[in-house]
Amino acid sequence: MIPGAPGRIWAGRAFAFAGIVIVAASMRTAVASVSPILALIGNDVHFTPFSVGILGMLSPVAFSVFGLAAPWFARRVGLEWALMIGVFLTGVGQILRAFSSETNAFLGWSVVALAGIGASNVLLPPLIKKYFPDRVAFMSALYVSVAVASTMFPPLLSAPLAEAINWRFSIASWAIIAFVAIIPWAALLIRRRSVDKPTLPHHTHKITRLVWKSPTSWAITLGFAIASINAYTSFAWLPMMLQERVGMTAAQTGSSLAFYVLLGLAPALFAPILVARMKNVSFLYYLSSASLLAGTTGLLLIPHTATLLWIALLGLGPLLFPVCLVLINYRTRTQEGSVALSGMAQGVGYAIGALGPLGVGLIHAATPSWTPMLLMMMATGVIAAFAGFIMRKNVMVDGTAVGSPAPLPPA
Repeated sequence: MIPGAPGRIWAGRAFAFAGIVIVAASMRTAVASVSPILALIGNDVHFTPFSVGILGMLSPVAFSVFGLAAPWFARRVGLEWALMIGVFLTGVGQILRAFSSETNAFLGWSVVALAGIGASNVLLPPLIKKYFPDRVAFMSALYVSVAVASTMFPPLLSAPLAEAINWRFSIASWAIIAFVAIIPWAALLIRRRSVDKPTLPHHTHKITRLVWKSPTSWAITLGFAIASINAYTSFAWLPMMLQERVGMTAAQTGSSLAFYVLLGLAPALFAPILVARMKNVSFLYYLSSASLLAGTTGLLLIPHTATLLWIALLGLGPLLFPVCLVLINYRTRTQEGSVALSGMAQGVGYAIGALGPLGVGLIHAATPSWTPMLLMMMATGVIAAFAGFIMRKNVMVDGTAVGSPAPLPPA
């Protein structure tokens, strides 16, 4: 670990900085590059409605399964090697699914790509703790912002690339970012090979047990789950609900969804800084709760009045995503604790998040009403307030309880 020093903030850490930023830029391209050209892909791969539904569920499921496995893998090969292997899988999966002609092959290689992303999701927070312990808030804000911003480009460029060349080139081209992301991490390991030992000890079972037993860990996990449920449910069903309940056109619903995504950028920029400055982060949980409750209530009771306001409030609801990413490092004292909490919060959180769009799909198949979906999202607002109550005390989840406030690394 390289300590920060005045005038030498980035000394010896340039490769890690570049690696974190480029990995963040690659983390959502495999997800966002497919849906805009799904019809073109279907002409060759022959998707059925069922396979399209499976494709939509793969992201949170893969993020959950491989997020839970990432800490175990990192303990055996080290954080840097685990990340490089994950990013490599993301690139390979994107290229090989571009050459698929059958549905099962396309879905299978998509799992490979998403497996790498699931591991990267979990490994980046502890890597920030390792290389930038004095810049946790800044680096967290930077990488979350880059990840959110990079989500906007594939929908804009995938269709033009597919029309100009073909859909296979369109979805394979995004693999370049993943392969480029490997370069700085490989350079860092080569440079430090003679002095560095494996980064994670193998005897971390006690710390892992402490993390999984902590109420604070579960409050952070609930934060991830709430953000995931609302984000994935909105991505999948908000446009259709706005068409049927509000009477928007397809173009208007597309713009509304883009507006929803854009609102996620502001929390990504500011939430990590607020976490670093605030003595009690419960307020951010309560803010998320209030936003979700107000937005869903508006769409439930007066959807035709101030519709964009209700969408804006819904878009602010998942602010717990960047908040909880930063809390992974601010509620652990050790690197091992950070890895364990990251795997737990993201693995379990994404698993719960996958249930959101699936549950809405099953309910909507049984009834045309959108009220159950809005009530479900409203319920997550109530749960956010409960999790916020747990977070009122500063506790280090990897074994050390402290008074309020807990000593935190400088922002």
